[in-house]
Formats: sequence, structure tokens, C-alpha cells
Amino acid sequence: MLPHRHTPRPGARLNDVRLPRRRGRRDSARHGAAAALHGVGAVTVVLLVLAGIGALIGEPVLIPSLAASAGVLHSTPGLPAAQPRSVVVAHLLGAGAGYVALALWQSNAWSAALAGGLTFAATTLARTPHSPACATAVVVVLQAPAAGRFVPLLLGATVVLVLVGSAASRIRRGAARYPLRWW
Repeated sequence: MLPHRHTPRPGARLNDVRLPRRRGRRDSARHGAAAALHGVGAVTVVLLVLAGIGALIGEPVLIPSLAASAGVLHSTPGLPAAQPRSVVVAHLLGAGAGYVALALWQSNAWSAALAGGLTFAATTLARTPHSPACATAVVVVLQAPAAGRFVPLLLGATVVLVLVGSAASRIRRGAARYPLRWW
């Protein structure tokens, strides 16, 4: 017969170190619900901030690809696609691909599709994976915004996304820290 080993209970002290408490099903569900509520709140806040900035300056700052970026950033903050370099650079590459497509072809769905593919290639080569940036290229091709106004607004909006993501990760205790690296 094997000797009985004493296993300390969770929360007990062992050599002056408090052991972590185990979470039961109810605690896990509560933790998951709190994390989901925090994420929904953070995404909603950043999108409202972008909409508010747009309303103040009379320009559309909130575009569909930025809403998708907010979702990526807050649901998977540890992935490379959510890191600031990927978010900012990929959207700028997407805008660039969109303007290249506009210069070469007409504004239509075919050009938009090619611009989306070009964006994916550019972000892969630049090691800035961020799939919502493909939608930025599509927006540029289909809407043909003036580059002098659109690109600075896009840059500012991506910086706002990153800063709100960083602030949100510090508000909730126990949340994963964002970003893992700034650049």
C-alpha cells in the first residue's frame, strides 16, 4: 500500500505561500460572463468614441473595418493580429492598396476584391496580420474617399482603437494586458 500524501486544500498556506483557490463551475461561469460584458462594453465604447469624433468633425470616422478591428482587439488581445503595429500598419496598407486599385482600375466590385487580396498579401509580407484591413481596401475602392482626408482620419482612428484597448485591459482586474508589445 502506498503511503498517504497530504494534499493541502486550496486557499491554505504552504511554506508561507497562499495556494490559489480553485474555481467551481459557478465561479467560472461568472468569470466568463464578466469578461464577455467587459469586452462588449469596451467595443461599444470605442465605437461610440469613433462615431462621436466623426460627428464632431463632420467626417465619417467609423467605418466597418474599424468595427471589425475593435472586435479582434478586444476578443483576442494576445494575438499578433491585435497588436498595435498590426492594427495601425495593416489599415494603412489596406488604404494604400485601395488607392492603387483605384488608380489602375475603375471603382467596382472586381477592383475591390483585388484590393482586398493585395492588402492580404501586403500585410503578410509586412508581418502585420490584421484581416479587417482587407475591408479598408474595399471601402476605399467602393467609396473613393479623398486620400488627404481619409488616411489621416484612418490613422487617428486606429490609434484611438489601440489606446482604448490598452485602457480597457487595465480597468478590469485579472484581464489580459493589452498590448503585449507596442510596436
